[in-house]
Amino acid sequence: MENDKKDLRYYAKVHSIESFGTVDGPGIRFVLFLQGCHLECKYCHNRDTWDINLGNYQSLNELFDKIMRYKNYIQPNGGVTISGGEPLLQVKFILELFTKLKKEGIHTCIDTSGIVAITQDIKDLLKVTDLVLLDIKHIDDEKCKELVGRSNKLELEFARYLSDNNIPIWIRQVLIPGYTDDKNDLLKLKDFINSLKTVQKIEILPYHSAGEFKWKKLGLKYPLDGVKQADDNDVKRAKEILGIT
Repeated sequence: MENDKKDLRYYAKVHSIESFGTVDGPGIRFVLFLQGCHLECKYCHNRDTWDINLGNYQSLNELFDKIMRYKNYIQPNGGVTISGGEPLLQVKFILELFTKLKKEGIHTCIDTSGIVAITQDIKDLLKVTDLVLLDIKHIDDEKCKELVGRSNKLELEFARYLSDNNIPIWIRQVLIPGYTDDKNDLLKLKDFINSLKTVQKIEILPYHSAGEFKWKKLGLKYPLDGVKQADDNDVKRAKEILGIT
């Protein structure tokens, strides 16, 4: 296998790069989207990121050099965000990259589902991570399994670990009418968030079907075909239930 030919500390499978991101953490961000995801989110707008065998290998030094070209743009208020797919599937690489970035004084951020086991590599990575964008897939375990194909138990454990270790969190919830907008579920989510000590921000991301064409391009049926897109009133209602402005 090709993976066996690469030291995965120094090579990453990359899906794409956004050099001037403004929605994945504070300030202007260099956003690195890694290839590969173990979830099966019905609403995924990057369906082409799932297969780890796709994407292109790029080296640690190559990516680090690209980031450094933008250092003057992303500092002092921005930084680097690693997203996916599920970036923590390539934890060894991110650890090496973030270690180098911290030596340059660059803010580091991970956008993750948190549905991973908390290994020593994960713990080491979080020591050089300034912020975690934690995508809460669904607060109800059975509904989570139905929506993304996995239990939420690891995700909630991950959130508690972040809180217990004083790691800043931005909570993200995709608001999908008929799936994640139930009042009781949102109240349960509110209680969980309130149990965490390091949540700095809560973001409600309204569901849209803009990624549907990627499913069709891959010859796949879009699971949420016909589901209403979340509008401003849906978002306002959810925020009111969660007690956020």
